[in-house]
Amino acid sequence: MALIFFILMALAIGAGFLWVLQEMLFKGKWNYFIYFLAGFLPFYITTLSVVYLVTRSTEAVAIFQILKELVVIIAVLVFVLYQRKPAQYPIRLLSTDWLFLGFLALAFVYLFLPLGEASFMNKLLYFKTMLIPGMVYFLGRNTRFDAMEIRRLFQIIFIVAIAAFFVNLVENFLLNAHLQQFTGYALYNQAINDIDPTGNFGLTWTFETQAVTKRLASFFSDPLEMASSVLMGFAAGLIWFLTNKKETNWFYLLVMACSLGSLVFSASRAAFGAFFVMIFFIALVFRLYKLIGLGFLSLLGFGLYVVFFASEDFYFFVVDTLTFENSSSIGHVVEWLLALDSMLANPFGIGLAMSGNVGSVTDDLRVGGENQFLIYGVQLGWLGMFLYPLTLATGVVLSLRVFYQTNDTMTARIAFVGAVTKVGLLLPLFTANAEMYTYVAWLTWWMIGFSVREYNALTSNRMKLQVG
Repeated sequence: MALIFFILMALAIGAGFLWVLQEMLFKGKWNYFIYFLAGFLPFYITTLSVVYLVTRSTEAVAIFQILKELVVIIAVLVFVLYQRKPAQYPIRLLSTDWLFLGFLALAFVYLFLPLGEASFMNKLLYFKTMLIPGMVYFLGRNTRFDAMEIRRLFQIIFIVAIAAFFVNLVENFLLNAHLQQFTGYALYNQAINDIDPTGNFGLTWTFETQAVTKRLASFFSDPLEMASSVLMGFAAGLIWFLTNKKETNWFYLLVMACSLGSLVFSASRAAFGAFFVMIFFIALVFRLYKLIGLGFLSLLGFGLYVVFFASEDFYFFVVDTLTFENSSSIGHVVEWLLALDSMLANPFGIGLAMSGNVGSVTDDLRVGGENQFLIYGVQLGWLGMFLYPLTLATGVVLSLRVFYQTNDTMTARIAFVGAVTKVGLLLPLFTANAEMYTYVAWLTWWMIGFSVREYNALTSNRMKLQVG
């Protein structure tokens, strides 16, 4: 069965990669790289796990491992090669561009500084994990898509959201087990990442709650990645529901329902909190103040339920979470304190590959690792920690301006999903190395880049009209 699945998977990925490659190389459509990322990244770890399960070959794994970076690098090269007059390429940098460039430039400097105990190769690999999202943003910054091309991207996002939920249903009701228990996930982690199986299901502790109930991940790498990713699926379904003809709205309701279902199966407290933050933000964007009131009433109702009607186990689970007495919450706090202590002792950072949960960071050197902001702060100092959220904030602000000002519905949809999802990811960023969730992280950086390009065009046209 694993062999059949491997063959079908390899054929699908190979066909998708070759199609995108020929579109980029022979037609100059370098921006089509985003289709491959949208279709491949949700299955990335599952793909690598199955490849190792079937082949027992690290070389075979490496081939599939580099595809996501390779397609981005090829897209950048094709973009450069297809510029007819590179010397006349128009450069007008906005706040998000400057901040992102500053952040990457700082990381590049730290790549060569004699800081930290990590090897140069590990530093280089870590820098790569920071640079590739920058490239994705840059490509989005230069992408021009028509309505059909944007629709195609959203269709992939919708399919991923629906498919993730249906796999959750199979896991929960048919298999009564995690999909990862059949894909060789634990074997892959042990052989490639040197991570031994833990927990009651032979995977990692992330796949279960304290009550030893399953936290499902569908085909994503873990429940936390799935929970963060379905936020984007929900945002996409919502904006299409609000901006589409009523007779086809049932499909977008299905996308939202499936996204919420996967959120429940993930049992991620940070993602649940992120969902409510995202809903509150959406209410502000659309000026739906009654929705904000309804949200507060819902929270109040939930609080009353917990206090007066919930089981004793659930009551103490909520209380321990809010008071940080839950073991998982305590673990986050400990990691935050370790990171803050390092930043206070070393305000200019201790070097790349010294914090976080990326494969290039070795456990014996790792300082902190469960807060994306502090992870960058430990490595790049206070300057690096502040550059990252400022880049996020300006990207969200410019995307919202595009959403309000553009007359193009498709562009407005991209701007909305990019901005709303980045805001929704704020809580997961506080509790995890969330930039590792490449599907949602890279696609939303592309959307932010696409929106900044549109904002640049809108302001340029406005300036021309004023001059005229």
